[in-house]
Amino acid sequence: MRTLDPGLRAHLDGTCTTLCYCWKVTREDGLVLGFTDHDEPLIFGGTTFEALSGFQSSAAETKLGLNVDTQEVVGAISSEKITEEDLIAGRYDNATIEIWLVNWQSVSEREFLRKGSLGEISREDSRFTAEFRSLTNQLDQTGGRRFMPLCDAVLGDGRCSVSLAASQYSASGTILSTRSRLIYQASGLAGFANDWFARGRLLWTSGNNINLAVELSSNRAENGSTSIQLWKPMPFDVQSGDAFTLTAGCDKSFDTCKEKFSNHLNFRGFPHMPGNDFSLSYVDGSNDHDGTPLVK
Repeated sequence: MRTLDPGLRAHLDGTCTTLCYCWKVTREDGLVLGFTDHDEPLIFGGTTFEALSGFQSSAAETKLGLNVDTQEVVGAISSEKITEEDLIAGRYDNATIEIWLVNWQSVSEREFLRKGSLGEISREDSRFTAEFRSLTNQLDQTGGRRFMPLCDAVLGDGRCSVSLAASQYSASGTILSTRSRLIYQASGLAGFANDWFARGRLLWTSGNNINLAVELSSNRAENGSTSIQLWKPMPFDVQSGDAFTLTAGCDKSFDTCKEKFSNHLNFRGFPHMPGNDFSLSYVDGSNDHDGTPLVK
């Protein structure tokens, strides 16, 4: 059972209430924003909640057990703090959101309702709709080790130990021309093998997409420059002269870990794990099953 603040309880028991909702949004880059449906700004907990920001929420659905609670947050792109460019760039994806019920005449009388994260965000005209996911959504995420042939570490993290700052695993380049929304000609990548950066990370360091990152599909040398292809188009136009940095990619296989990164001693998969073909095979006299390693 929820225990309300005594002051808020007394206010709710009265004949007239002065209540509003407040939303605190914390983006993954650390930016904290506050919004309220009251007609004047409110301040509490070190956060200023902007008035009449266009935020509103749908009815919340709460279930017993470990089911994910659902709710929608609807907002107008009218606040100077919420721009269409930021929404397109995904800067609000997975942002943490806290919802409060507040007595706007005395903000100390308030009740914390729920906390979760923003999921899928859709835009239409001058408004957006964001899916609110409760904290139980985190229980759907994979945790701990996974038993599979491929590595489950992230390239460059503590479990992997490869230093992506090394010159053989990183490079800086500049866009020369645009061939499509996904394919560009770039300079600065000479000397790297084709697809060396495939599955790697491209971070824009200038231009309309500055500080945004995307996964690279391929890199190939062509007539003195390099053709790079992205997995998905950038939200804003890429122009000649835009600069970027690249880090090498990994397909998570044991062979790549050994041959490309010389890091097979830290491989975080199970390369000896038999596949479906091996599990369903039968003795035919043509193969030796003497216990020797299948992967060396």
